Formats: sequence, C-alpha cells, structure tokens
Amino acid sequence: MQLFFLRHGKADWPDWQKPDDERPLTKPGRKEVRAVAQFLVRLKARPDLILTSPLPRAVQTAEIAAEHLETLCVEERLLGPGFGLPELVRLQKKYAERSLMLVGHEPDFSGTIAALMNGRIKLAKAGVAMVELDAPDRGRLRWLFPPRVVRA
Repeated sequence: MQLFFLRHGKADWPDWQKPDDERPLTKPGRKEVRAVAQFLVRLKARPDLILTSPLPRAVQTAEIAAEHLETLCVEERLLGPGFGLPELVRLQKKYAERSLMLVGHEPDFSGTIAALMNGRIKLAKAGVAMVELDAPDRGRLRWLFPPRVVRA
C-alpha cells in the first residue's frame, strides 16, 4: 500500500480570535497547496482516495488536492489532532487495498511517519511525503518534498 501524507497549508492568521480548530487556509496557503497539487500531478501521484481531517484548513487542502488529482475526498475523524500509528492501522483496515492520501496535521504526521520507518522527519506546512508500507505498522519513506522544492 502507498500512503501519501499531505500536511495542510498555511493557516496562520495574526489576529485570530476563534478556536484554533476553526482556522481556514490563508490566501498564500491556498496558493501553496495548489502548487503542491500541480506538482503531485506531474509526479503522477495517483491516490485512489483522499482522506482528510475534519478541521477546515485540512478539508480545504484536501479539496484542492482532490480537484487537481481528480480523486474523491472524504472526511475522516481519525485524522483529526492526535492521529498516530493506532489510527493509521485502523484506517488501513477500513480502506484495505487502496493507495491513500492522508491530509492532516503536525506533529501527528511527522511522528507517524517516523514510527513507520523507525527514524525522524519533519513535515513542513503543505509538505508531502510518500511511504510504502511493508506491514500495517512498518514502511519505507520513498520521498518527501517541502513546498519550497515545488516552487523551484
């Protein structure tokens, strides 16, 4: 199984007064996610399904990716803050035999990828990584791109 991990784009609002879980993407965040999605099309990344955290910034990121990759996007509560290896194993059972793109948050994604490969990584905002699973809880990082690579 191939897993694509896409961290939501920029959602840093200087004077945000509402709950953190309600923050949407900023205009630069949307632009950056569009560039990453176009990059994924050029890489021929073909997830069968995009699963997203229910938080607005993740949903917006997933919708942009789904539009460019021409893939269905589904909200998945397991991808909300606190996502980790146990939740990933549950998703694999629920969506067996699929290539999935997961859209979510930090530090959850870096921690989950690190646990899969027994290493360390840091996923930037709008960064994307692809992991090939050898077992439900073990995999190999095949690639990792921060958004600055996309712009280059």
